[in-house]
Amino acid sequence: MADLSPFHIAFPVDDLAAARAFYGGILGCEEGRSDEKWVDFNLFGHQIVAHLVENSADTGKTFNHVDRHEIPVPHFGVVLDWNAWTNLAEQLRQKQVEFSIEPCIRFAGQPGEQATMFLHDPAGNALEFKAFRDRQQIFSK
Repeated sequence: MADLSPFHIAFPVDDLAAARAFYGGILGCEEGRSDEKWVDFNLFGHQIVAHLVENSADTGKTFNHVDRHEIPVPHFGVVLDWNAWTNLAEQLRQKQVEFSIEPCIRFAGQPGEQATMFLHDPAGNALEFKAFRDRQQIFSK
């Protein structure tokens, strides 16, 4: 059986201190990179991200500004290896899929540098597919 790819999920929270206390303190998740509006956690090898939003119960579309892009929250996706990500991006382009964020490199030259792309399913759910040249960088600070 092939190695399982770690998943990535972002979700809204209304209090980052409470999120850190629960995910870090109670569940024992190691904290990765963070900003004033988001925190990465390592949940059993998977990347989950708590994004601070003004009204986490709001069912409308919410976005957080991350490295020059407006990132939809919530979103979910898969961390692929670099070649698989490149192949998927090309396949989606060939099929003329509309990206909400075109395939690009985020955090260039920084810890956690990554390739990423966003699209929505027919129901409007946001999906992110990402890859790291070095998978050891997934939870780097």
